Amino acid sequence: MSYETILTERDEHVFIITLNRPDKLNAINATLRDEIVDALSSVRNDPEIRAIIIIGGPKAFAAGADISGFVEATNVDMFRTFGAGNMWDYTANMPQPTIAAISGFALGGGCELAMSCDFRIAAENAKFGQPEINIGVIPGAGGTQRLTRLVGMTKAKELVLLGEQIDAQEAYRIGLVNKIVPVDQLREEAITWAKKLSSKPPIGVMLAKAAINQGADMPIDTAILIERLAFANLFATEDQKEGAKAFVEKRKPDYKGK
Repeated sequence: MSYETILTERDEHVFIITLNRPDKLNAINATLRDEIVDALSSVRNDPEIRAIIIIGGPKAFAAGADISGFVEATNVDMFRTFGAGNMWDYTANMPQPTIAAISGFALGGGCELAMSCDFRIAAENAKFGQPEINIGVIPGAGGTQRLTRLVGMTKAKELVLLGEQIDAQEAYRIGLVNKIVPVDQLREEAITWAKKLSSKPPIGVMLAKAAINQGADMPIDTAILIERLAFANLFATEDQKEGAKAFVEKRKPDYKGK
């Protein structure tokens, strides 16, 4: 399908979304939000897609929201925009593992989109921030919540309340990103990670992701019960039998996602 603000492609079991508003530093507008949701929807239940990459750059992954749309917006408009089914939550709730490949600015809603992904690989020129406080608002797409869970309350308050940017090295130091690479190696590194993920048993990956995400905010006993149920249910899959058999036979497993 052809889109106005994004490009999509498949590379074996990997689905790649490229943000494509370079003249606007990939600022997030309604069209881009809707197109990302549509693109993700098209592969959500596709057994052939085992990992997803969202990439932008080189100057900006996504430089926040298109602020021109904020001037006349009402509180009701914003509640609907960031309500159920929004791009950030939809990304976070994808069953497949997701990777944000970040070059240049990842600010505001762009930083929140990166945080909605399971992994973040940053180019050396990446800049992160939640600058919403500087225009009289606060993050509205998970910035106060996902950021806190990723880096802790102290650093989250610093970034949200001061509204200042940090570079890739600081983002790595505080646990916001998984790895830093040269700009010209970003796409290749993201694909390498995605293909590694694609080689794992898809149902196992899906349940492990769900157990981590759902258990993070639960009492430990409840969270371990979720883990145990997911673990036990995997013994009903063909992939579990293949994995165990391949281990015994000292060969590489061939997972089918069944």
